[in-house]
Amino acid sequence: MTSYSQTIKYLYDRLPVFHQVGSSAYKPGLDNTIQLMNALDNPHTKYKTIHIAGTNGKGSVSHFLSAILQEAGYKVGLYTSPHLVDFGERIRVNGQMIDQQYVVDFVEQHKPLFSNIEPSFFEATMAMAFQYFADKKVDVAIIEVGLGGRLDSTNIINPVLSVITNISFDHVGFLGDSLAKIAFEKAGIIKSNTPVIIGEFLLETRPVFELKAQEMNAPISFAEEIEKADFQGYEEGKMIVKINNGKKLTIGLNGIYQLKNISTVLTVVQQLSRLNFIISEQQLYLGLKNVVEITGLQGRWQFLQNHPTIIADTGHNVAGISYVVEQLEQQTFKTLRIIIGMVNDKDISSVLKLLPLHAVYYFTQANIERALPAIELQEMARTFDLIGDAYITVKQAVNKAISESDTDDFVFIGGSNFVVGEALGN
Repeated sequence: MTSYSQTIKYLYDRLPVFHQVGSSAYKPGLDNTIQLMNALDNPHTKYKTIHIAGTNGKGSVSHFLSAILQEAGYKVGLYTSPHLVDFGERIRVNGQMIDQQYVVDFVEQHKPLFSNIEPSFFEATMAMAFQYFADKKVDVAIIEVGLGGRLDSTNIINPVLSVITNISFDHVGFLGDSLAKIAFEKAGIIKSNTPVIIGEFLLETRPVFELKAQEMNAPISFAEEIEKADFQGYEEGKMIVKINNGKKLTIGLNGIYQLKNISTVLTVVQQLSRLNFIISEQQLYLGLKNVVEITGLQGRWQFLQNHPTIIADTGHNVAGISYVVEQLEQQTFKTLRIIIGMVNDKDISSVLKLLPLHAVYYFTQANIERALPAIELQEMARTFDLIGDAYITVKQAVNKAISESDTDDFVFIGGSNFVVGEALGN
């Protein structure tokens, strides 16, 4: 009998995995997806969907929305990527990871189909998610784009609502080397006569979204012009924000960068109400407050321990790291210790130049093919006067940082999803 771990190994070994190996696994376009969905009798058409794209914030927004809709009594499917510790994080129903036996049975049943179509890891995983949501009879599924939007395999869905959280530089080799080009790819999820909400816009990106929405006759809203969340401080370790109606809300995710995501989420909930979803104010507030407990989300300015304080965050591009640095500047500590590893297809120099000079660094690498070797990261960092030793495993780096820390030090773990995932897994 095939085990869960053997099944996951099959998925990784037999199907190309972009998040691990990079460009060789990227299969843009919907041909494979259409074949897969047809073979499965198009499970994605059997429930409502909400489609979420964006350079940063789409994972947080997806989980916030799932939590709010769950609080409102809906049965919610949630498809996100990548996972941090367990494959099952990618596919959840009401916060519960996909049943391991379902994963085994689905893969065993469809191995001939996979051999015939040769889908990527992402395409096969997405097909599994769509079928699982149909089998579980969800009311609505929140579907996070894998990469870009226009050519992403998730773009087979016809959602009731599309959301684009923001645009910044990432995956430029696939999506384009200007913000307008990246926006064009993300705008590809805008569907005919389907409302779209833009979380954060820039001068270069707004016209791209407006033009696409006009072409598709899609009502467009810009969250920043509708809802605002203002930081008010912390109470009992949780962030407090003030929203337009004057109410102060407790937020379950602590990063200051969540303010823009909350603005997006509040605007989305308004739109969902117009689409006949019934969500009370209390359900909205509880979803925002208890998002981690309700959905199992990890890796967003995640508090791991006290004395020393250890925080992990998955920010991994220029925009994500700039928010992390802003947050680090607000902390108090004796010594700041930063454990960082990156993948080799990011704009690493632009990230390194943002990092604080006054920290002790522990350069490391995740156990994936795309990882930049720790020694190379150390050498690149030295040119920006960032000093520290290199460690070939995340576990070694974390253990060393903790062993060298005083109780009033601050240890930050980040630079890539995979570094954070390994730290959490250990």
